Amino acid sequence: MRATPKTLACSMILLAVLLAAAVLVSLGAGTVYTPLATVWKWLLGEPVETSLAVILSNFRLPRIILAALAGASLSMCGTAFQGLLRNPLAEPFILGVSGAAAAGAVSCYISGFTGPEWTAISAFAGAGVAILMVLGVSRRSGRMDTTTMILTGVMINAFFTAVIMFLISVADEHKLQAIMFWLYGDLSGATLKQARLLGPVVLLGGLMLFFHSRKLNLLIAGEHTAAAAGVQVEKTKLLLFLLASLLTGVTVSLSGLIGFVGLVVPHLVRIAFGQDHRLQIPAAGLFGAFFLLIADTFARTIIGPAQLPVGVITAFLGVPFFLGLMGGKGSHWWSR
Repeated sequence: MRATPKTLACSMILLAVLLAAAVLVSLGAGTVYTPLATVWKWLLGEPVETSLAVILSNFRLPRIILAALAGASLSMCGTAFQGLLRNPLAEPFILGVSGAAAAGAVSCYISGFTGPEWTAISAFAGAGVAILMVLGVSRRSGRMDTTTMILTGVMINAFFTAVIMFLISVADEHKLQAIMFWLYGDLSGATLKQARLLGPVVLLGGLMLFFHSRKLNLLIAGEHTAAAAGVQVEKTKLLLFLLASLLTGVTVSLSGLIGFVGLVVPHLVRIAFGQDHRLQIPAAGLFGAFFLLIADTFARTIIGPAQLPVGVITAFLGVPFFLGLMGGKGSHWWSR
């Protein structure tokens, strides 16, 4: 599908309606079921039962907003990484950014600084270390070698996974549950403050990725083709890598480690909307928000009143899908 203004507008409206419907369903779902009519009254500012108003405003709404923002961010980053590296397995985890952010957050828990601000700062610092390590190894003579970048990221991720396992093994028993939930994407402690921090970052990062979507299209066609079309290849690759990595780092620092969103959603969007990144990136943002919101709704209701980390649900959904995709498409990853 070619990204004309008409197809872009129609696609965005369709996905926005889908996301809005998911928000309404998620607001009503939970241990305390809230009828859709009551949710609608609350959204319109009409008076509802006090206990329901507290649940909707203090617990469900912040979690819904954070889930949607994290899903949009991870999906757009996954789309950018897959295009930049020309690798269908690329996602925010593959370059070690998410693993390093997780190691930073776990270190914070172990040291006793358990506030959300300290966790976010530590996770983002870990992501920054991974970015510097990948750039330091993969950048040679002013060029970024994508194969070296992928291999470096895999090794960095393996290293930080070992760090996490070491930290878990020496952690106090009463801290283990909080650590494990964070490692699988626990959104139960979501606040509007976190959403207000992440919202502008996702919006700005998404706009910048969209601004470079034509260059991504040319990079997929080949670096020589992109250079012939006037793209500053190395500068563009560096900028896209830094942008997607930093956006991933901020997202992971605020939402926890949520797997498969940045891997599965770009493939679904590519199947539905085609190869053009001018359509893929905004579509991935909206559909990624829908995907993670639905997954988190299942996570907090499927075994209610207990809750699951949302990463468990995304893994249950993502692994069968990806194995089916591999079996069906074989090596023809970039075809419709």
